[in-house]
Amino acid sequence: MRELLHKISALRVLVIGDVMLDHYIVGDVIRISPEAPVPVVSVHGDKYAPGAAANVAINVAQLGCETELIGKIGSDGSGVVLMGLLEKANVAFDGRFETPNIGTITKARVVVRGQQLCRIDREGKKGDYGISAELLPEICAKIKTADAVILSDYAKGTLTNSNVEQFIGAAIAGNTFIAMDPKPINRLKFDGISLVTPNRAEAMQLAGIDSDASEKFPQEEICAKIIERHGPENLAVTLGADGILVCSSTGKITQIPTYAKEVFDVCGAGDTSVACLTAALASGETLVRAAKFANIAAGIVVSRRGTSAISSADLLACENTHLLNL
Repeated sequence: MRELLHKISALRVLVIGDVMLDHYIVGDVIRISPEAPVPVVSVHGDKYAPGAAANVAINVAQLGCETELIGKIGSDGSGVVLMGLLEKANVAFDGRFETPNIGTITKARVVVRGQQLCRIDREGKKGDYGISAELLPEICAKIKTADAVILSDYAKGTLTNSNVEQFIGAAIAGNTFIAMDPKPINRLKFDGISLVTPNRAEAMQLAGIDSDASEKFPQEEICAKIIERHGPENLAVTLGADGILVCSSTGKITQIPTYAKEVFDVCGAGDTSVACLTAALASGETLVRAAKFANIAAGIVVSRRGTSAISSADLLACENTHLLNL
């Protein structure tokens, strides 16, 4: 584990995608409102964490990588908070992506006694978060000199078929490892990608198979169809409590069991998985060992409440680290 983390710490990683702020309003319910049959929450405090692509970037940075994040935020209070969190985590963020007249995408969760009572979303129109065409040549130049790139798609408008095609082309030209955490509803094409990391439901959508949680997950059929349709070099399907399913372009399938002992909150676990898989593969690890590494990291993250990032110290302290030597 220590040797792997040392190799990872030498990487330069660029994260491109939908940037969000996660806001946790923590309190307690002491009575029912006299105005309506709803609980009155007495707020004890507020917690903030980077979300979506910003959470991917934080995860990468805490593994020791030189990290830059590209995505739109607003010139508002949430944007100020998010910029502060990124700076504290040593994630570079170009100020040109801080944009007046749009709102930073914010997910506010009201949490009472450890349970989420409701979520309040604030975001602008999808077109607000697109990347300006004049910045694309500069981004592509950054891709060519990076060791790895992660495209984090939450279908908010940052990633489009046009710019994803350019990003993948730049990665191929620069021999840069490029991964995507996809949102199938966005219908993006990613032919030529190094790694794609859908969850169970997303994998079924990418394969064109009707999703039914009550049915058995047809591993071979799903992997074969995703490889045939989208041509990724590596496929990793995150399966929650069932671990991670990995498949290479040769068609060899391996399922890595989960290492989580307790699951309190799965929020952000996919971000941790794509960050760790990408970092490990870009450092030269095999797909199976990279998946074991990512699974250990995800197991730590889901044992915590709220959006959380992994760190090298967390991994070195984890009792499951010996599993990488199997």
